[in-house]
Amino acid sequence: MGVVSDILLDWYSREGRDLPWRRTRDPYRIWLSEVILQQTRVAQGLAYYERFTQRFPDVAALAAAPEDEVLKLWQGLGYYSRARNLHAAARRIVHDFGGAFPATFEGVRSLPGVGDYTAAAICSAAYDAPCAVVDGNVYRVLARLYDLDTPIDTVAGQRAFADLARAELDLRCPGRYNQAIMDFGALQCTPASPDCGTCPLSGRCLALAAGTVGCRPVKRGKTPPRDRWFNYLHITSRDQTVVCRRGAGDIWQGLYEFPLLETDAVTDFLTLTRDPRFEAWLGSVPWRLLGSVTLPKHQLSHQTIHAVFHRIETPHLTPAAALTAVPSDTLGDYAIPRLLERYLMSNQR
Repeated sequence: MGVVSDILLDWYSREGRDLPWRRTRDPYRIWLSEVILQQTRVAQGLAYYERFTQRFPDVAALAAAPEDEVLKLWQGLGYYSRARNLHAAARRIVHDFGGAFPATFEGVRSLPGVGDYTAAAICSAAYDAPCAVVDGNVYRVLARLYDLDTPIDTVAGQRAFADLARAELDLRCPGRYNQAIMDFGALQCTPASPDCGTCPLSGRCLALAAGTVGCRPVKRGKTPPRDRWFNYLHITSRDQTVVCRRGAGDIWQGLYEFPLLETDAVTDFLTLTRDPRFEAWLGSVPWRLLGSVTLPKHQLSHQTIHAVFHRIETPHLTPAAALTAVPSDTLGDYAIPRLLERYLMSNQR
């Protein structure tokens, strides 16, 4: 095999991170770690991995759990479609694979939420299958090593890097090699201020020689996030609080929140009271505005949420479609977006 792979494997033996999912060949636990670490830093994901493996030690336990419990355990990680796909995939494994985790790339790839990268990572780590992984770290290492200016956010670029990753894969130990190159990108060949002076690949790095390290990898460009204005009604009556569950087709599907009036811009409370939904939710019963709380903007990958919470007290609640009154002291039992969690925490201070 190539000199580059030997250098990476030698570096990994000294500098690689000791992580629990690297001490097992159990494909379930490796899969769980991969799903958790999508869009999540290792430092944050580790605690979630440990909680999930304690509560759901195998795929059957995860499949048997209600979705609400899975979402609640996932709370704070964001990108909740990952949790729903995780749960759906566990049920697929039980139903279609007899409870045994698929042992082929095609079988793993067929699971909900599993793409080429995740399938390759699982199969190489669990079965030592000759599957090359291409994640953000791999893009960066290869783009700098070979000084490639092909944009990684294009179909042509993704195909070219996938071909290169396969060519570089060490077939003697594909799982260990994949972990090595990913850790190398995470720890050594970092996005900002990489330590090129101590890099064992510095003598072979074409971007370092050309002075283009800071420009690699190349991206064609990101779509700017769109702004959304959320006006939440935190309605309480005695010891009850009104909640509703978000439907499909938008962020936070399946999570619970307060009744929401979304507007096109900042809107004062008086204007909100003229919204037909406000009247439908509160009816003609007397209510009292206790105060309003504006949170700092909540940044998602493609959206910026501007949220205001209006605390409203009423002597009794009017039944309304899609709304549910729950004991206020049980709010912590429901899976809610991080935005609402921030509000509730600030409200307690």
